[in-house]
Amino acid sequence: MLRKLYRFYRNNYWGINGALVGLALGLSLVFLGLLKTIILAVCILAGYFVGRMLQKDKNFLKNLLDKILPPGSYR
Repeated sequence: MLRKLYRFYRNNYWGINGALVGLALGLSLVFLGLLKTIILAVCILAGYFVGRMLQKDKNFLKNLLDKILPPGSYR
């Protein structure tokens, strides 16, 4: 049973994930409202961006903080 479910998911990956994102967005709009949903989406996208950059370059956060703050002040 679990293998069939896994195979179904693998064959319909994009559709299932799109439906889950749509469900989360719809629930967020209903319970939070438009403005809070937009702010939440921006925070999620920023977290995704930082995570992807950290995956590519382990020193990304240190370099970013060096650009924003005086060098060495966050250590």
